[in-house]
Amino acid sequence: MTHNSFSQFPPDIQAAGGLVPMVVEQSARGERSYDIYSRLLKERVIFLVGQVEDYMANLVVAQLLFLESENPDKDIHLYINSPGGSVTAGMAIYDTMQFIKPHVSTLCIGQACSMGSFLLAGGEAGKRFALPHARMMIHQPLGGFQGQASDFEIHAREILNIREKLNAILAHHTGQSLDVIARDTDRDRFMSASESVEYGLIDKVLDRRVVAE
Repeated sequence: MTHNSFSQFPPDIQAAGGLVPMVVEQSARGERSYDIYSRLLKERVIFLVGQVEDYMANLVVAQLLFLESENPDKDIHLYINSPGGSVTAGMAIYDTMQFIKPHVSTLCIGQACSMGSFLLAGGEAGKRFALPHARMMIHQPLGGFQGQASDFEIHAREILNIREKLNAILAHHTGQSLDVIARDTDRDRFMSASESVEYGLIDKVLDRRVVAE
């Protein structure tokens, strides 16, 4: 199975500048070029960048499943820089993270807000990290609906059900009580990297990469 199966890098990264660095590798069989994200995928690094939506979620899920098929016993590293987005798209990623055999280590670079912070907290316990100046934010799910008056009640109940489900999962991963999670997600709650450790969203702030001797 080739490692460049997912050479289609995330759309937010592509849109940022249009140019993606290429890496050329030399081997006995000649040269081979990869875009930088495909090359990092070979190292079991996945980028979750930008708005969490269905297309991006499908790419992340596919890469998680691909890396599991390559080596089910080796950790996967999910780098997150996201303002959040769709709950259903985020839950597709979260459920896959819990479903696959490899541990998924999460690392926040920049920001992990809303569904981004939820996925950050959903990494393997003891392997959830952030860089020193990253920021995190948790809040309740937002909803908007247009339609018949009778449907508003249905959708309002669904939003409340989703909120309860997300709060329960966040409480499980952070060690906070449901009451604390419900209170803190009632409005936007921003946290620094060190505050996120105290809260239980992550396990450690990484200042420098530890090089194995």
